[in-house]
Amino acid sequence: MSWSVDSWRKFPIKQQPSYGDKEALAAVERDLSSFPPLIFAGEARNLKEDLARAARGEAFIIQGGDCAESFAAFNAETIKNLFKLILQMSVVVTYSSGKPVVKIGRVAGQFAKPRSSDFEEKDGVKLPS
Repeated sequence: MSWSVDSWRKFPIKQQPSYGDKEALAAVERDLSSFPPLIFAGEARNLKEDLARAARGEAFIIQGGDCAESFAAFNAETIKNLFKLILQMSVVVTYSSGKPVVKIGRVAGQFAKPRSSDFEEKDGVKLPS
């Protein structure tokens, strides 16, 4: 299958939320499509090359970030501090190993996590997941 902007729609959808207002969903999708990409294609290609170097033992990988952060705690300061910490660790590893470090931040990792069920039960009450 060749890639296109909406080729992802051709795959089976599992654990997809039910959206009652399809027009509102389409409006949000249009808005999102007008924004710049989160990463650029060249960045993805560079990461693949960097990971291949690490797989050959020519570089070291540091991945850092929370397993699950809340929306309330997600802000520019938190991201800046994570970036700073990963850079500090990278300096130590580069200095001690003599190898470059591939730096990967895990940010907003749980924000779009699929659900296994549309509903959950808490204290005998059925709630949307």
